[in-house]
Amino acid sequence: MKSFFVYILASQPRGTLYVGVTSDLPKRVWRHRESLVRGFTKTYGVHRLVWFEPHESAESAIQREKRLKTWLRSWKIELIEQSNPHWDDLFDRIATM
Repeated sequence: MKSFFVYILASQPRGTLYVGVTSDLPKRVWRHRESLVRGFTKTYGVHRLVWFEPHESAESAIQREKRLKTWLRSWKIELIEQSNPHWDDLFDRIATM
């Protein structure tokens, strides 16, 4: 069964945020970290995985991503800090998924 993920990257604690969706979280985050993804994350140095959420379907993950993108910045920060108060980079935790 394939999993889908909504994730948030940050440039630093409380820095620039990016919300994305993927079916291969380790690969996608690695590509952001290596600046292989053109655009926003490369331009602003947004490489730290600070939050992610699994979903059973692409539809639910995409719906959640769209919803999060409409949230106020303060709400996203609160969401991150509920599970990751120190803004640790979670990449090592997901690298072997």
